[in-house]
Amino acid sequence: MAPRPQTLFNALIRRGIDLRAMYRDASAQATEPGLRAVLGENAGALDQVIADLQLQVGQLGGIPARRGRLGGAARRQLIEWLLPDTPRRDVAWIARLAHGEAALVHAFEEGLQRASPDAALVLRRQLPRLQGIHLDMHSLARARRC
Repeated sequence: MAPRPQTLFNALIRRGIDLRAMYRDASAQATEPGLRAVLGENAGALDQVIADLQLQVGQLGGIPARRGRLGGAARRQLIEWLLPDTPRRDVAWIARLAHGEAALVHAFEEGLQRASPDAALVLRRQLPRLQGIHLDMHSLARARRC
């Protein structure tokens, strides 16, 4: 049985909010201005995905999620503590963000498989935007390893 669209969308919104917060943290700590700009743009793209899903939840008569998952802030703090305080910190942030993006894309793809046809249409509209961010982060991660 397909989950209610509001439930599915709110779960994805929470994951997106957590990842957006990580992008903002990474952007604030990045040493290179170009990297700060890219991370800020990706946070902005996630803002759009989140806002679109929140709008959908509201139109369906539900209350859209406004916060991340329960452990999201604690997880971000732990990541920050564990990242090395070295010039390679940017590389560590990129790797963590690439992992987070992969998890979010995977959650959207799983949601597509379980969603009703109308909900799947909404998710399909968002998926290319997420896949673009995901590819950007993996390209950055590959470039930084060299």
